[in-house]
Amino acid sequence: MGKEITKQEFIYTEVSKLFPNAKCELNYYQDYELLIAIMLSAQTTDISVNKVTETLFAKYHSIKDFAQADISDLEQDIKSIGLFRNKSKNLKKMAEIVVEDHNSKIPNTQEELEQLPGVGRKTANVFLAEYYHIPRIAVDTHVSRVSKRLGLVSDNDNPTKIEEKLKKLYDESVWISLHHKFIFFGRYFCKAKKPNCKECPVKKYCKKPCL
Repeated sequence: MGKEITKQEFIYTEVSKLFPNAKCELNYYQDYELLIAIMLSAQTTDISVNKVTETLFAKYHSIKDFAQADISDLEQDIKSIGLFRNKSKNLKKMAEIVVEDHNSKIPNTQEELEQLPGVGRKTANVFLAEYYHIPRIAVDTHVSRVSKRLGLVSDNDNPTKIEEKLKKLYDESVWISLHHKFIFFGRYFCKAKKPNCKECPVKKYCKKPCL
């Protein structure tokens, strides 16, 4: 007999079948474009961010352009997404620091990234995993919801605790993949309000089955 598959392995395998090509859906070419897109994506959809960055990146051609931009112009450029005033302020300050202290290159360490305005642990994790392919698990609302529903973590765990537990459950080689697959699963299948429970391949582990 072969080795018995664990709960976490079963979940990863089945979710992978649903979303084998899950990946970052933010559009970017340069390192600063990715970081900006991630910063703008807080509390809004990737679709909305991509609409904004299409014109934003055509207007500002370098991190220096963002550092030198007028804050009122930036606010107008991104006003269609949530929290645009605060995001504009952080975006400009971030760009100024990157230009002055990092030779216009987005840093590639967790510590340096989290020192930038508007960049928290989740944003840093997403950037490091996507741009530098450094193994990370970024915990957003989708990853949190899916992990809790499937009993991989506790209902009262915060994002940092969820990240720690998932890292212990899964091998480092699948951290980035897991992050993307759980996001897709939560975004398109195990939705917050209308999860597709009837067709869910991992519902036997769900702690909140549909009535």
